[in-house]
Amino acid sequence: MIPVLVGLSVLSLIIWCVLLFARGGFWRTRCAPPVSADAASAWDAWPSVVAVVPARNEADVIGQAVTSLIEQVYPGEFHVVVVDDHSTDGTAEAARAAALARGKPERLTVIAAEPLPAGWSGKVWAQSQGIAAVGTRGLPADYLLLTDADIAHPPDAVSDLVVRATAERRDLVSLMVRLRCDSIWEKALIPAFVFFFAKLYPFKWVNDPRNKTAAAAGGCMLVRRSALEEAGGMASIRAALIDDCSLAARIKHRGEGRHPIRLDVAAKSHSLRPYDGPGEIWNMIARTAFTQLHYSPWLLAGTLAGMTVIYLVPPIVAIVLGPLGWPAWLAWAAMCCAYAPMLRYYGRSPGWAPALPLIALFYVGATVASAVRYWRGQGGQWKARVQAPAQGR
Repeated sequence: MIPVLVGLSVLSLIIWCVLLFARGGFWRTRCAPPVSADAASAWDAWPSVVAVVPARNEADVIGQAVTSLIEQVYPGEFHVVVVDDHSTDGTAEAARAAALARGKPERLTVIAAEPLPAGWSGKVWAQSQGIAAVGTRGLPADYLLLTDADIAHPPDAVSDLVVRATAERRDLVSLMVRLRCDSIWEKALIPAFVFFFAKLYPFKWVNDPRNKTAAAAGGCMLVRRSALEEAGGMASIRAALIDDCSLAARIKHRGEGRHPIRLDVAAKSHSLRPYDGPGEIWNMIARTAFTQLHYSPWLLAGTLAGMTVIYLVPPIVAIVLGPLGWPAWLAWAAMCCAYAPMLRYYGRSPGWAPALPLIALFYVGATVASAVRYWRGQGGQWKARVQAPAQGR
């Protein structure tokens, strides 16, 4: 038994070495460096931007989100379109009240989404409705800012995104907004969410046009309108539950070759949505985890095996074998070193790092729950809407 445990710990150590040195430096959590606004001085006019905000029962946060948008300090034309996705809690009224309270009701348009057609996911349908309204209402839009109803942006967010997209000639610029990290459960589990995402989609690879990796974060995506149309519009990802990464892939891989996109962690844009208990975070993961695995039981089994070797073997073998399990100790130390920058980004102590195996076990459980929900015909559930029923149902 001891040789088997040592062998597994050596395997884990090798994997961590690969992750640290050959996975695009995914663990280096840094905000994007500022882009010089000198390029803007040569513009005859700043590009026009319309923010499209899908909202379904978001009355508790939409006011803050809309306020942060209508108060953008942007030199060009800027408008906000909120798409009320059949809310029952007064979301539309809360959005209008926020604009009125700031004395800028003319900067906001609220529309009601049409009934959800078969074959569309709810969020993508709402976004498509908002983008269609841009055309029918004659709103000028060189760029579209696709953002969520629970995201607050600093006043310079839109101008910074536009300058970066233009200066770097990017068709899509996205920010992984800072998720709320106030409650004990958020402090324990939220940093790992972004850590695992970055490991799956290393930002350095996403930002390299020569690399096929494509990803974005749905809370903040500035996309060139012409690029979106060339990629087939929102209809091209109509059924996507992981809509942000699906859209990024369409934008980056459209036509001949690869087109430049960019993804970074946000310095100031942040989520307003609270996760005060483990169940809320569990549901956030379980909603799309099995979708990420393409609903494959084989990929699920491989993921469980991989997570076991990478995250669970090191502490178990280290504790059981003591000094004899030195490869496991080294693997555990490598894990902690990789996780520390994300903890620092979220203002957490590096002392949380050794607990990553337990956190990973939580995520594994939520992934299994995601598969079970899918098989029961409850996949992709969001705000009482089932969006990924099992095949045959």
